[in-house]
Amino acid sequence: MAQFLGRNCSLAQWLEALTRMGIVFSHLSLVKAGWVLAREGVISALPAEGLPPPARFGHRLAGMIARKQSKHRKQSERLSIALNRLGPSWVKLGQFLATRPDVVGSETARDLELLHDRIAPFPVEISRKRIEQSIGRPVDEVFSSFSEPIAAASVAQVHKAVLASCKTEVAVKVVRPGVRERFRHDLDTFYAAARLLDRTSSQAERLKPVSVVDMLAQSARIEMDLRLEAAAFSEMAENTENDKGFHVPGVNWEFTGRDCLTMDWVDGIKLSDVQGLAAAGHDLKALSVQLIQSFLRHAVRDGFFHADMHPGNLFVDANGNIVAVDLGIAGRLSRPERRFLAEILYGFITRDYLRVAEVHFDAGYVPKHHDISSFAQAIRAIGEPIHGQSAETISMAKLLTLLFEVTEIFDMQTRPELLLLQKTMVVVEGVARTLDPAFNMWKAAEPVVGDWIAKNLGPVGMLNDAKEGMNAGRRLLQMMPELARKAEQVSEELEEQTKNGMYLHPKTTEAISKAEARNNRWGHVALWVIAGLLTYQVFFD
Repeated sequence: MAQFLGRNCSLAQWLEALTRMGIVFSHLSLVKAGWVLAREGVISALPAEGLPPPARFGHRLAGMIARKQSKHRKQSERLSIALNRLGPSWVKLGQFLATRPDVVGSETARDLELLHDRIAPFPVEISRKRIEQSIGRPVDEVFSSFSEPIAAASVAQVHKAVLASCKTEVAVKVVRPGVRERFRHDLDTFYAAARLLDRTSSQAERLKPVSVVDMLAQSARIEMDLRLEAAAFSEMAENTENDKGFHVPGVNWEFTGRDCLTMDWVDGIKLSDVQGLAAAGHDLKALSVQLIQSFLRHAVRDGFFHADMHPGNLFVDANGNIVAVDLGIAGRLSRPERRFLAEILYGFITRDYLRVAEVHFDAGYVPKHHDISSFAQAIRAIGEPIHGQSAETISMAKLLTLLFEVTEIFDMQTRPELLLLQKTMVVVEGVARTLDPAFNMWKAAEPVVGDWIAKNLGPVGMLNDAKEGMNAGRRLLQMMPELARKAEQVSEELEEQTKNGMYLHPKTTEAISKAEARNNRWGHVALWVIAGLLTYQVFFD
């Protein structure tokens, strides 16, 4: 590097060289990912209809190099094997994309929902060191016993321990070593893929691939800081303090840091163990109602819900309470979105389809140029067939899926927070039906949704809305002098630019030209490297 640049190269030249190398490495990592996905039969299993000729050639090539045994596996198995081979960041990417059926499609999202981490645990000695670094105290001083890993995932693993001070059993979650650095490296690859899709796909404007990677990066940063997960547990514990039948483990803040989370140990039976629950004397039908109503309270009443409620994260304790763990992924709904959800569900329950349509228009989700009566007719086409079904086949998750399909016809924009809600509802409803195949979703939902509507959309709710409106008005009045000053400043700047014209500084123009040339040059180099590697792999692997 030094010989290439010369000994007297500037810092800017060094940074530019490193940037070029980073671009090349990102493209090489993308090639490696493509190779693994092709070898495990993931690419060849995707539909080829409608692809441009180069993509169809790549699809055929992927089929040629796929392992023979991959052809006998389900798509979900192929995805799971490939993403686990690529590493923790790719597993996290798959789990994240399961929440975005608008990006990957409903079928692929369902396959990704079945993705489970197959990551080996790391040694207990490393966990001990990370805990000591995180809380600043020796493990043997804090815990009288500390077990081997009892569960391992892509981001962290869990140990069972006993607090030395009070002999209380706790669960200690520890972040996997090197996972942040690995994720930062793989994030460059994800961005390279997103930008490539942005340049080559006609669907890029709708899917916004770079924005999707931005959201993944933010989600992973939150999940990899266990203090934030602890805060989520604390918030949900406050929200559900008076709820019967549901709680979350308490957090021990004294022994919690960025890399470790200490919380109450949960003694219970996993909700996936239906036979074990029945043998313990739990009422499975009551548990299914309890689960759905708890989830709806969190989403509609609190606007804060557990967004990873698969059976492995749900336990039933000796008293029949549902206990939720692993709150690394949570969803939030603002008050307008909660009203939107509650009124839609209640409108379908009462078959008031015009009201469901009005809610969409009031929330601004459907543009005003559409006819509300036509939209209500489309809503009726969803609701009436569902009401004609038996309790066992009525699915609220299916209803929301159909609803989003219909609203797309009426130009409703993608709303990620509602998609996360839909994904979680699919999972929760599926768990409820494993407990009670004849589970009636509408009957279970009506008390929660109806109660929220009575409290928030009746006289009390109108009074609260008025109070919020008055507070917003008062804040706006307080800001008026500053807004007026800024408006005057902007007006003066626009007037000046109108007189003299807008221009770019010569250095800015030069920098843009160089950057564009550099990107084109290294893009061509990367494509030749990719072609060479693929040729080598095909003939010599």
